[in-house]
Amino acid sequence: MAKKTTATSAIRISAEDTGKGKHGTWFRGEHTHFNPDCADMIGPDAVPEQVLAGWLPPEPFIKPETRITAFGSCFASNISDWLSKRNFRVLNKADDATRAYVVTMGEGMVNSFVIRQQFEWAWEGRVFDQPLWHGYKAEAFGYDAQVQAETRRIFDDTEVFILTFGLSEVWYDEPTGNVFWRTIPKDAYDPERHKFRVSTVEENRDNIGAIYRLIRKHRPDAKVIFTLSPIPLIATFRDNSCLTSNSVSKSVLRVAIDEVVRANAHEGHLFYWPSYEIVTDVFKLPYKPDRRHVETRVLRYIMALFEHSWCDSPADNPPPPLAPSWARACAVSGLLPHRIEDIVAKRRKYRLRQMLSRGDELDPDPGLDKAKRGFLRGILRSWDAEDEAYSTAAE
Repeated sequence: MAKKTTATSAIRISAEDTGKGKHGTWFRGEHTHFNPDCADMIGPDAVPEQVLAGWLPPEPFIKPETRITAFGSCFASNISDWLSKRNFRVLNKADDATRAYVVTMGEGMVNSFVIRQQFEWAWEGRVFDQPLWHGYKAEAFGYDAQVQAETRRIFDDTEVFILTFGLSEVWYDEPTGNVFWRTIPKDAYDPERHKFRVSTVEENRDNIGAIYRLIRKHRPDAKVIFTLSPIPLIATFRDNSCLTSNSVSKSVLRVAIDEVVRANAHEGHLFYWPSYEIVTDVFKLPYKPDRRHVETRVLRYIMALFEHSWCDSPADNPPPPLAPSWARACAVSGLLPHRIEDIVAKRRKYRLRQMLSRGDELDPDPGLDKAKRGFLRGILRSWDAEDEAYSTAAE
């Protein structure tokens, strides 16, 4: 079985340690983790040590036969697609799961209210007194009994729920307070009734907590992984810039998720996967030119890292090695020269060795240049070791 990625070597200091020269006079508790320097974020262990520390399960618990359901913000579809292509059992990608809204519109359920609505509708039979659910073409999705039954069947069969939350800006029906999937169709919009607001940390905490409690009630043995989508708002309905609204929208959700996880993690069923922090705090330029969609190589690294961290992959189908995937993600996002992407993708040992031997500058900062060279030399050594092992086996 594939070994899980460990994250036990993050920097820690005690009362006696000075810890990288940062004011060792102060008592810092039992678990102090310093913000990493740029050089700390170069090697293949950077993300496992500096981001995943404290968030991983004791052992991977997703096996190829584990029944998984993943939905929520559009980032959830990346997880579903990756696990499905890697031959894990994703229920919302199965051939017999065609009508449930968590399948047809699963990546469009971007706020905590609508995710909660799906669980309450499927398991508790709750319906609402107006059409709240609309598809991408503004078509209304009603409370069809067959769709409800299929949704309940999927939830009843799920062993691991992966739920991705996307935004905290919502449109709602003022008389009832009920929240829509997205905005309201133009031909149905009533300015006296349909309102916009930014939902609060408390509201999202209550929704996310209710989702977790519903899962524990109906699927008491199931595991739950919450994630926050790194995909920013495409637009804001507030009277200020989209960039600043996005910062608020993500912050509200991140705090709400953290409060629920801190309150319930001791039960051993609830976890957080920091995909948001990996994209926004690790990479230099992680997005495509539209500044919304994550670069493909960055996404593939995050998905490979997810598999290493959470999945007990079979020996005959191990996850992709992380170091080359990390190098390619760093290259397309500006942390390494862009030409590294092609060199690593095509395993061009001669070109990489030549680049390192002739002293090409990888970074104007001497310390970062040294760290980047060390990382790339490590990739060369791993290639040499693989080639040697292959030659020995061939003999």
